[in-house]
Amino acid sequence: MVCQECHQWPATLQFTKIINGKKTEVMICEKCAQEKGEMFMDTGGPGFSINNLLAGLLNMESNIQAKANAFPKKEETRCPHCHQSYKEFVHIGKFGCAECYKTFNEQLNPILKRVHSGNTAHIGKIPKRIGGTIYLRKQILDLKEILKNHINEEEFEKAAEVRDKVRSLEKRYEAQEGGEEL
Repeated sequence: MVCQECHQWPATLQFTKIINGKKTEVMICEKCAQEKGEMFMDTGGPGFSINNLLAGLLNMESNIQAKANAFPKKEETRCPHCHQSYKEFVHIGKFGCAECYKTFNEQLNPILKRVHSGNTAHIGKIPKRIGGTIYLRKQILDLKEILKNHINEEEFEKAAEVRDKVRSLEKRYEAQEGGEEL
């Protein structure tokens, strides 16, 4: 689709406004968005780019700025390996090295939870032809965690049910590891 403002470049951004129940959509190119960004959204400045749009998804500074005034400023954390700051990450949109993930873990967890529907651990997929025992091991580990929670909460009847499921899965696991068909 062509930009609805300049009618020259491909439209890369779509803005949707809903005012008094009336929906208006505008498709524009990045050049027009940079020139007329304030017309489409409150950016707080003349410039607008895809990096700013993506950084806005990851940026939680608007929530933090109100709290920042109540506390004295502390030294900005930097990655010990590449010396990149979190503010630079938000501006650029990518980390400088693998160590940045460890350094900025505290800031990343809320973002990952928001982006991934509350999950922060990658579970992944397992190929069916080789994943039988891997899947069983994962189920056993998950059930053992549930078992611990039931014991801690003193829900012993539920714990006994989970324990029986764990034992059953462990027998299946041993059978598959031994090469037997179920």
